[in-house]
Amino acid sequence: MRSAVIDTESKLMSAIPRRAGDEMGTPSNADNTSGRLFYTVPEAARVLRVDAATVSRAIRQDDFPAVRIRTRYVAPVRAVEDLVRRAVDSGGVVDVSRVAANRRDARDFHRAGGAAW
Repeated sequence: MRSAVIDTESKLMSAIPRRAGDEMGTPSNADNTSGRLFYTVPEAARVLRVDAATVSRAIRQDDFPAVRIRTRYVAPVRAVEDLVRRAVDSGGVVDVSRVAANRRDARDFHRAGGAAW
């Protein structure tokens, strides 16, 4: 059973594109070479090493980017890669809710016409 879990995790991690010559295996910002555009919620949770309920809750609270098709959510591979990249680049903690709040503020600013007060 343990080897099945490791195999599944290895397959998920190998689906994340890597920068050439990067020993740390940092996800690339280049085109997604795996051809996948989305993770299911359980797949995104496995990559992030959290419970699927945590990802689902973050999606429902608009703290994590996702696409909703009827009652099913999928998370963009690029969003997961971006979180990893931010953590590696900053060398610190990435607060997903703060990232989402900044994204919402920028979206609201843009919708309001982008003008200064």
